[in-house]
Amino acid sequence: MNTTIVIPCYNEEKRLKQNEFLQFVKENPSVHFLFVNDGSKDNTLAILQQLSQQPNMHYLDIQPNGGKAEAVRKGMVYAYEKIPSDYIGFWDADLATPLYEITNFVRQFQRENYKIVTGLRLMRLGAKVKRKKTRHYLGRCFATTASVSLGLPVYDTQCGSKLYKYDVVPTLFSEPFITKWLFDVELLARYKKAFGIQNTITDVYEYPLLEWEDIHGSQVKMKDFFKAPYELFKIIKKYK
Repeated sequence: MNTTIVIPCYNEEKRLKQNEFLQFVKENPSVHFLFVNDGSKDNTLAILQQLSQQPNMHYLDIQPNGGKAEAVRKGMVYAYEKIPSDYIGFWDADLATPLYEITNFVRQFQRENYKIVTGLRLMRLGAKVKRKKTRHYLGRCFATTASVSLGLPVYDTQCGSKLYKYDVVPTLFSEPFITKWLFDVELLARYKKAFGIQNTITDVYEYPLLEWEDIHGSQVKMKDFFKAPYELFKIIKKYK
């Protein structure tokens, strides 16, 4: 089952773990990576061009910088159109979610007839999920608000690792997002509007990650949490 993972990149010159990506595709030849350069101002583009010389490695250059949401959207559409895949998803470049979890995501599709598998950062015994306390508690408050607003029992909307069956990609990613930071929530709202609440509840699976860690240098800042209520309002209003 071919899988393509979109990696949005903005100024990742010093953080991109090239060897980990190369080793993973060597061990998992059915997986492709599409690195999307989102108008980086450092040497990221040159690194991605060099990396794309290796098997299963691709890059897409977007100029100027348009933000993570648009980088992910354009990457997903490009992957759907250019790279034959059974599953297409996106992953944070800092590998806060380890690459081995991709295999676990695919297994969930094979276990049940899901359309979407999304990472769930649940701190629990037996898992190595490490989150900063402030981000964790703010995240829980937002996730509860998002769940109530969407009318869906979703626990973690903002995890940066998600995988989709190829046939739902056009429905979810063809149109630009109306929000910059909460496009994860908007994706759920789009799915709910397109396929109904009951299908959303049965088609989407939140997979509890075995490992996740806050990585220094995230593009999402604390101030962005305080923009969330207005952005959430815009989403609910558009997709009600």
